[in-house]
Amino acid sequence: MSLENTVAWLQSTGNWAWAAGIGLLIVDLFLPILGTMVMSALGLVYGWFWGGLLSALGSVGAGLLAYGLARKLGRRAVLFLAGEKGLAEGERLFGGETGGWLVAFSRWMPVLPEVVACLAGISKMPFKRFFAALCAGSFPMGFVFAWIGQTGKEQPMIALILSAGLPPLIWGTFRLLYRRPH
Repeated sequence: MSLENTVAWLQSTGNWAWAAGIGLLIVDLFLPILGTMVMSALGLVYGWFWGGLLSALGSVGAGLLAYGLARKLGRRAVLFLAGEKGLAEGERLFGGETGGWLVAFSRWMPVLPEVVACLAGISKMPFKRFFAALCAGSFPMGFVFAWIGQTGKEQPMIALILSAGLPPLIWGTFRLLYRRPH
């Protein structure tokens, strides 16, 4: 899945490229799709504003689906995804104020957003708090990666480096902060 291939595929869907992009971001819950690449491609196709808005909507949609399915399917399904230890940690984290921060920051991480949204759902994190945190993480991320994609028109190497490098950098920073004794 490269930026060029993603852009080409989106463009091949014609007037439905916006829906295809949002759809890819939502099915990332089930398939290994590089969401940041899709967001960058949406930025390249639609520009930073519309691409950012579409990216954010797709990210919010994926988070809502994960949260809702986990709440509906229950503990057994989340145990399959996160394991007993992960579930126990999730229930501890989402019971307090940490849960909102975790949801917001997780949107920027590879793989983690879906697991975090599921854990928030199964641990019965209040929906209003979950939704606010989900939007707080999804909207800035959507606009940043759409801007990266739009930048790719003139400077494709910068877009590629930022699209691939920003998530691990943010993840590393998050891990350092999370491991710090409080």
